Amino acid sequence: MDKRKNIENIHIDSLVKFIAQILNIENKNHQKIFYRGHSNENYFLEPSLFRKNNQSHPEYCSQEHILYRELYMSEYKEFINDKYTLDKLVRMQHYSMPTRLLDLTSNPLIALYFACKSSIEIDERVGEVILFFINHKYIKYYDSDTASCIANLARLSHDEKKAINFNREKERFNQQPSIKKLLHFIREEKPFFEPRIDKYDLENIICIKGIKNNIRISSQSGVFLLFGLNATLNENGNEHIEIQRIKIHNRKKILQELDLININESTVFPDIESSARYISYKNRSII
Repeated sequence: MDKRKNIENIHIDSLVKFIAQILNIENKNHQKIFYRGHSNENYFLEPSLFRKNNQSHPEYCSQEHILYRELYMSEYKEFINDKYTLDKLVRMQHYSMPTRLLDLTSNPLIALYFACKSSIEIDERVGEVILFFINHKYIKYYDSDTASCIANLARLSHDEKKAINFNREKERFNQQPSIKKLLHFIREEKPFFEPRIDKYDLENIICIKGIKNNIRISSQSGVFLLFGLNATLNENGNEHIEIQRIKIHNRKKILQELDLININESTVFPDIESSARYISYKNRSII
């Protein structure tokens, strides 16, 4: 029996119990395991680009190409060493721009920190750590051709993306104006890319191990899910991404326990502002 099924509804209230659950996972299919922490168990598994407002309308999706160009144009020097569009999207994600990336981590304790860190004054709120069991076929590196195909969708306009007809066979699919323009973008970073885009790649979700181009990604052991066109991730996973959940209680206590092993705001967010907040919090006067 696969022990992953046993942790689906596990509730933990201490660091020791959490580590015991992680160590007890049996990965019979030898998939790669990644993690994501939410301080609110009702959070949906979707990139910020696809999130909806109170009227259930996407706020940013139709403006993706504008968001990309405006930030790139405004902060060009920040992106000057980024070779691939994916690298730029990762940097944009770092600066809170809505993108088609969803942050994961390879470190379960970092995920636990994020499951505990927000709104700890509302300690009754249940957090969760989500485990992603991903088939190796869908784990790509920063220079992957598939990653280039999906990432460069960000540069097509909303109308150009809507015009793509996925019902055409491969040759006719690649003759569409929107796909030709996408190919042009891909060849800017990969001049020898063959003009044969696999239409199934464009609708897929893949896991990306990107270049650690900022210290926060390094400190958080960051990886990403890259979402293709109209791609959605069911809360129970899909055919190549299995999902399990661990519910997190007593979050304030767990944060204190994580601090004992040096996982705190100053190490997870290694910049002077975060360090100052952490030092101030630890040394405040208690009367």
